[in-house]
Order: sequence, then structure tokens, then C-alpha cells
Amino acid sequence: MRNYRQCNGMTRRQAIRVGALGAAGLTLGNYLQLAHAGEVRERGRATAAIFVELPGGPSHLDTFDLKPDAPTEIRGEFNPIATTVAGIQVSEHLPKLAAQADKFAILRGVTHTLGAHPLGQKFINTGNRPNAALEYPAYGSVVAKELPTPADLPAYVSIPRASQGPGYLGVKYSSLATNEAPRAGRPFNVRGITLGGGMTLKEFERRKGLLQDLDQRFAAIEQQDELLDGLDEFSRKAYRMVTSKRTRDAFDISQESDAFRGMFAEDSFSQSCLLAVRLIESGVRFVTLTLPGWDTHQENFVKLKEELLPKLDAGVAGLFAGLSAKGLLDSTAVMVTGEFGRTPKINNRSPGGGRDHYPRCMCMLLGGGPIRGGQVVGASDATAAAPAAEGIAPEDVAATFYHALGIDHQKEYQSSTGRPLMVVRDGKVLSQLVS
Repeated sequence: MRNYRQCNGMTRRQAIRVGALGAAGLTLGNYLQLAHAGEVRERGRATAAIFVELPGGPSHLDTFDLKPDAPTEIRGEFNPIATTVAGIQVSEHLPKLAAQADKFAILRGVTHTLGAHPLGQKFINTGNRPNAALEYPAYGSVVAKELPTPADLPAYVSIPRASQGPGYLGVKYSSLATNEAPRAGRPFNVRGITLGGGMTLKEFERRKGLLQDLDQRFAAIEQQDELLDGLDEFSRKAYRMVTSKRTRDAFDISQESDAFRGMFAEDSFSQSCLLAVRLIESGVRFVTLTLPGWDTHQENFVKLKEELLPKLDAGVAGLFAGLSAKGLLDSTAVMVTGEFGRTPKINNRSPGGGRDHYPRCMCMLLGGGPIRGGQVVGASDATAAAPAAEGIAPEDVAATFYHALGIDHQKEYQSSTGRPLMVVRDGKVLSQLVS
């Protein structure tokens, strides 16, 4: 049944729902207030998302697409282990994620052609092939535009910062960057939210008054400037946040119980995952997390075994377990990805060798919301050198991710020059992942 929209902006399905709720004492006004606050959502759609970026490009053969029967110069040093889902295996150095395998889907045979870090990151972080004449917005910027957020909360937070900006959507849809990651056992302050240097709210109000006087003097000049308009919106948002106890509490991971904090390791990435869960629970719509260091041209197996895989394993497993424990997994979509995979053939640049850039084949994880976990979608060939059949394009992943959030990836925006632009220029929703 098509979901026609009425002149008051409500869909037919929503109107029927209001009628049913009215019998239970909930008025149209109540419903619209709840909907604006994000408390009402269509069944099977997420209301928030977390994007975990792995800059550098993790090796798919050593994480989620092992080839134990391939020749030695391809298979590498790691062995596969079983997960909680029959028939699905991952690297032996991801035991905690293996125990959470029912909560996410593994995408294999994801493929593109951009083997340089900046271009690959732009492609994967937006779902649009980079264009020299146009900067596309990050997922979080689109979500910040599309999903309502309480006025005193940031819609989009990056920990510590995002590699992709708001593009043509403008500065008002940028992320609030923490600029550092939280550390276990230490207070976590975000510049502009926590009042530092002993400044009181009274002093802050006085300074804001002085700024408002200056703003009025320049109002005529600023009236037509989109950048300044965006910055002015940032200023208003920053003021609401800095004076909001709810926002300061949202960033205070020390308020979590000992039992819940115990689900996360003490490294900064795991603590960032803990903070992400708390922010989503508080009403933030989108959080970007970053775990760098995956450009393993040298010492691939040493770096993966001793540092990168243990951090990824503990952090992302804690993220899924934490969302589940708080009842947030069904309403929070999660994507975990680097910008490309790494070469099947091991190079000899260091003891044990390394792997080089390889966009032709890679893996991603998707979970939460309406995404069906506990499955593998797509496949690579016998040496993980290419998709076994039709590959999965980054645009398809983007379309699916937006679909999970109830955002039409074919919706058109307009650039500052009036040019119509789709959220995702190409791509189709992967029906195996969502209904």
C-alpha cells in the first residue's frame, strides 16, 4: 500500500495511528509533540546511527573474509574461528565479535576503484563517487538535517573528529567534534560544552550579551551570507548546549553504572564506543567513531594481532552489547568500515610482510535497526581478489543505511546555486539486509 502524505504533512498510516491512539486518550497535539521529539517512528526504522570508520583500509582477508585454503602468500598467518552463527567464521583475533555475530551482518565482495585514501574515504563516507566540482555530505550531516533533535543536544557528534564534512549542506550540519577520545577513569570534557577555567554561567551570560551587541551591528552585512548564517546557527546551538545540564550529562560516562562500564575495555576506542552509546541514549541522532592505523603496508600481521584487532574486537563488540543491553539496538543502525581492503598477495617489505591498498574487494559490517544480523551478504572469490559474482557497490551500502533510518536515498536537495542533488546519486537498497 502506498503511503500518501496529506496536506498537514502526515502520512495516511500516521493518521490512522493517531485515530487509534485517540481512543487511548492521546490527542493529535500529543502525537505531533512526540513525533517532533523523535519518540514516534515507523515500525522497522532506526532513529539514530553510529558510523565506525577504520581509516587506512583494514585487510579483509585477516578480519572477516579469511581464505584458509588459499596459497600461503595469500592466506596469511591468521586462522578462522566459528561464531555464534552456524557457518560464519571470522579471524581468531576477533573472539568477542564472534560472540556477537547474531547482531550484525558481514558484507563481503564490496568493491570500487578508488585506491587513494582521500578519494576512498570520501566515497565510503558519503555513498557518492567523489566529484571535483562538488563536495558531498557525510552520513551524519544528512541525518542531522533529516531527523529532528532536541534543541539543547547536538544532532551529530564525532569522536574525536570526522574525516568528511557537511559538503553542500553547509556548516550548520557539521559534526560537534570532541577533538579527543575519552579515557577510562578520567573526567571527559568537550570544549564549548563543559565550562572551563572556573567560568560561571553568570559570566558566560554576560559575555554572550556583549557578543549579541556586536552581532546586531553587523546584522545587515551578515544577512545574505550562508556561511555566517550557518555559523550563527552554530552559535545559538552552542549556547543552548553549554547551558544545558542534559547535554553535559550526555557526555559524562562516569554516570554509567560500574556493571555497564565493565562491558567496555579501558582503551580510548572502547571508551569512545561507551560514550557513543550514552550519547545515542540521550537523544543524539548520529555519532561517528574513528579507529585509525589500518594502512599496514608493513608488519601487517604484527600490527593487527598486537594492537588493531584487539581494539576493534573489544570496542565494536562492546558497542553492540551495550546498545542491546540498553534496548537501543533495534533503533540504532551501525556501520563499520574502512575505505578499501588490502591486496590478497602479501608483500615482502617487512618481516612477516604487509598488504597494500586494494579497493576491488573489501568487507563491511552493518547491524542494528531493521538490518538483519547473523548473516553474510555477498561473497568474494577463492583468493578474495574480487567479488565471486555481482559485487556490492558503496552506493548500495549507502542506500541501505539510509533506508534503515527511514531516509529516502533518492530524495533531492538543492545546492546554493539551485542544482538538484540526490542524497545518493546511484545505488539500490540491499533487500537481503532490510525489508
